[in-house]
Order: sequence, then structure tokens, then C-alpha cells
Amino acid sequence: MRRWIKRGLLACLATVLVVVAGGFVYVYTLDLDAQPPAEPDSTVADLAFMRDALPPTRGKILAVVTSTSHFPGGEKNAGFELTELARAYYVFRANGYDVDIASPQGGSPPMRRDDEDMVEADHAFLNDADARRKLVASLPVGDVDPARYSAVYFVGGKGTMFDFPNDPAIQRLVRDVYQAGGVIGAVCHGPAALLEVTLDDGMPLLRGRRVAGFSNAEELFLIEDARARFPYLLQDRLVEKGARYVEGPMYLDNTVVDGRVVTGQNPWSTWSTAEAMVRALGHVPVARAPGRDERAVQVLAAYHAGGIDAARKARAERPDADKRLLLMHALVAGMQGRRGDAWRLQGLAHD
Repeated sequence: MRRWIKRGLLACLATVLVVVAGGFVYVYTLDLDAQPPAEPDSTVADLAFMRDALPPTRGKILAVVTSTSHFPGGEKNAGFELTELARAYYVFRANGYDVDIASPQGGSPPMRRDDEDMVEADHAFLNDADARRKLVASLPVGDVDPARYSAVYFVGGKGTMFDFPNDPAIQRLVRDVYQAGGVIGAVCHGPAALLEVTLDDGMPLLRGRRVAGFSNAEELFLIEDARARFPYLLQDRLVEKGARYVEGPMYLDNTVVDGRVVTGQNPWSTWSTAEAMVRALGHVPVARAPGRDERAVQVLAAYHAGGIDAARKARAERPDADKRLLLMHALVAGMQGRRGDAWRLQGLAHD
């Protein structure tokens, strides 16, 4: 996800620096090199929360990814987001669930990855022979038996907007799992899978339900002509289908639970969406220490909720929060003309 933001940032960086009157000179004193990226050779054994993983005796969860590799016309990449699969995959595994992977077409689905976004769990997934085997031989959704799964989780990615909503096999999967008492989860663009689902009683699954999903503001910030490129904007279509859309701040964790339907707004909602699904299944999630990226999101959430004083307090309690993510939000604020926010947020990165 950050690669989309980064492209816009690179295009507008000079303007941003002028707008904030040189405030980002502090970037050079941030010592970003003191925050090395996650090791590419990370394995499951390096994931602390997986050391307390429960045996896979609670059932199975199906993770569904898109098969659409490009936007119509073929000039822009689509696919699914690795981070939104890998992190949820290990949350489910840690909490006693086996995980299968499916896609509309089956086989090896188109993956989107950004090394700057990746944490240990993402690299561990790529180095996990069993996980990669499941991914490259993903099950065709039409061949899946919904009765085998306690929950289904729809991974985000731009491609979902094209092949999830009108797939009758996905609609059947959601309907059958939900009506059997299972949990439905989705993150970022993943809720596109729920748009056309109607239950056996004729009631649309989304009608009157509180949900999250990638917001119009987030989409249009990244892709100015998103209304032309996509058949719809997800937030708009969720509302059109009768959902009560719950919008959080841009690019911060926002997970919404409505009964047995759990939805997250963006990639930074992946951890909380997966853990909320575990709770909806009736279990307390295995303890997991938040990573640097999550700690940065917590600082930013404190800023949006309580202002700079609350953010500084949160920052002091999280000295290892990801400075790059804090700075990214400062740049986003600058690009949106929110000069005060840009200045204060880059200060948090410097603290």
C-alpha cells in the first residue's frame, strides 16, 4: 500500500517541502537507518507469537484472494496484497486454525508486495514452504466446500473490485458459511466480496450492517481518477447496498465488528481484523506484541483522537514506533494542505 502513497509523495515532494516552510528538514536528524527493515530471511520461528501457537484443532479458515492481475486495459497492476494475507494467515494459525487459500480462478494468484511495507510475518510467509504451496496452488472458489470452514476471510487488493462482487461461487461461499454460524471477515478492498450476497431469506447480507472498507478519501488520494478506473468506489457501493459505512482516519487501523461480520478499512487494519475474527469465533486471541508499524498507528490514532498532547504521551510510551510511518502521515497531511498537522506529525517522528 505504501508504494501507492510513495509515488504520489515523490511527485509532490518539492511542493510539500515549500508548503510546510522547511519543516521537513528534521527528516535528516531522524536517524531512520536505526530502524532497519525486517530481515528477508525471517521464518515462522522468528515470530514470537507463533511460539505459543495452538495446535490446529479448532477448525479451518479459508482465505480468498483475487485472480485479477491488472486493471482493464492492462496498464495498471492490480492483484492481492501480500501483507493482508500473511499477517492474517499467522494470526489464524497461532489461534488454532488451519488455513486454506482460494481464488476465483484457482492456481497461482497475482501478488503485490512492497518491501518497504513488509514486517517479519510477511517475509516468514514467503519463506514458509507450506504457505507458499497453498498460495501457488490456490483452490478454485467454485470447488470449495463451505461446510469445511468455520470462517472465510477476503484479502484486499485492487483486483478484488473486478472479480469478487459478481462471482456466484463467492456469493455461495459467504452465504453458506454465514448461515451455518460461521464468521465472515474482509479487509481493505476485500469487502467487495460481500456486495451482492443475499441470504436464503432474501435479505442482503449488508443491509443495515455496520461495515468498514477502503474509503473514498483513501482511494482518491492514491488514484485521482479512481472513479474512472474502477467500476465503483467501495465506500459508495457499500452504502448503495444498504450498509452503514463506518469511516476512520485515512490509513489508520479501523476494524468494525457487526455480529459475525468483521471488516477492516485498510491494510493497517489487517492485524485487528484477523484477531477480531478469532474473537467472533469465540476465542481470546493468543497474546501478540504489536510491531513498530502498529505502535506508530497507535500514536497517530492518539493524535486524531486527542491532539498533539495525547500523541506525545503515546509516543513517549512507544519509543520504537516506526518513524517512517509517522513521517509518511506528515507528508500526506502536507500534500492535503493541512500544514499544522504536517508540522506536528513530523515532530512526532523526530521525538
